Amino acid sequence: MKASKLEFLVGLFVLLGLAAVVWLTVKVGAGSMVSGPTYTIEARFTNAGGLNVGSSVLIAGVTVGRVDAIRMNPEDYCAIATLRVMDGLKLPTDSMASIKTTGLIGDKYVALSPGADETYLAAGAQITMTESSVDIESLIGKMAFGSVNSAAEGAEPAPGKTPNP
Repeated sequence: MKASKLEFLVGLFVLLGLAAVVWLTVKVGAGSMVSGPTYTIEARFTNAGGLNVGSSVLIAGVTVGRVDAIRMNPEDYCAIATLRVMDGLKLPTDSMASIKTTGLIGDKYVALSPGADETYLAAGAQITMTESSVDIESLIGKMAFGSVNSAAEGAEPAPGKTPNP
């Protein structure tokens, strides 16, 4: 009798543990770990490569929001990222948004750098100063195939140096 009761309690404990893991996975995957009320702002990037819906938005290394959506503007072919940030966060209108990478080949995130303006971005406003993501693959390709020096070949040689034939 005692063995079956112990087995039942162990099984129940395992099921509760699995349910907790599933719940946490869904919460993290949906990007809803930022608690409390939020509002959205937009940032326009020329290249949002690697940035995904649900990526983190950070200020000074602290998560303050998530990327809510990414779409392309058909007029100028720029990427517009909708950022959902905490409601108490007041960003100056001259703030800057940059797409950064965690580590060398890690996930992309949006880093916000608050400006010094005395007016603040309203909900739905757009950050005008942005810095797009760095395309590591094209940089490696340029280095591997020597096209990094091709821009320097057209430049005048330093005094006392002769140009390469």
